[in-house]
Amino acid sequence: MSQLIWVAGGTGFIFFMTCLGAATVFLFRRRVSDAMQKIFLGFAAGVMIAASIWSLLVPAIREAEANGQIGWIPAAGGFILGALFLYGLDKLIPHLHAFSNVREGLASSTKRTTLLVSAVTLHNIPEGMAVGLSFALAAQHDADPALYAAAVALAIGIGLQNFPEGAAVSLPLRKEGMSAGKSFLLGCASGVVEPIFGLTTVLAAGFISPFMPWLLSFAAGAMLYVVVEELIPEAHPGEHSAIGTMSVMGGFLIMMILDVAPGY
Repeated sequence: MSQLIWVAGGTGFIFFMTCLGAATVFLFRRRVSDAMQKIFLGFAAGVMIAASIWSLLVPAIREAEANGQIGWIPAAGGFILGALFLYGLDKLIPHLHAFSNVREGLASSTKRTTLLVSAVTLHNIPEGMAVGLSFALAAQHDADPALYAAAVALAIGIGLQNFPEGAAVSLPLRKEGMSAGKSFLLGCASGVVEPIFGLTTVLAAGFISPFMPWLLSFAAGAMLYVVVEELIPEAHPGEHSAIGTMSVMGGFLIMMILDVAPGY
């Protein structure tokens, strides 16, 4: 029960940060500037890269080795499966990226607003899984408080980058003529998959704990797919962007510190 409370708290926090970002629609009515777009997307990419390494892949390898397995095998296998999982969703679910106006997924007559929400919702699936699994791993090793500190750090890092993601949904919807209240609610809705997938993954992990290394690396593969496929390209539209590059590095640095610092 305490494990579920921790997971609910962690995923609830990152969901709250998505809603907080969506609330910016009450302050601004227009789309964020291109420079801010690059900063937000680059920062999110850097956070997710660092989280994939220190919060997911490294613990997956350590957990596998502690169970007497060859560490890189479940790490590599889960990573590939996670990337394929997101690839499949990316190709199947109709969605639209606000900053590029490119429709992806199966052909659909779905409204543009729904497609915008779907795009960010896809991003949030691996984030909810990552936070949920981090707390599940900490609960399995209850005697090691550093793991709880690392899980909290991951939730903080993901929460920080969820703020601009919430704004990235609500502001374009408001610009297209939707009311501020409805734009806000849809922005929040894009993050509701985080607690759902976080709690679902943790419940599954409780029954298949020997597969924890696979699950951790699965989340890492899914997150890095999002980074490489969408976030980094959208942070560098058109010509080369130093702002986008520095934002990626800044997000990576902050998340790395949040991950590593609890161990000292």
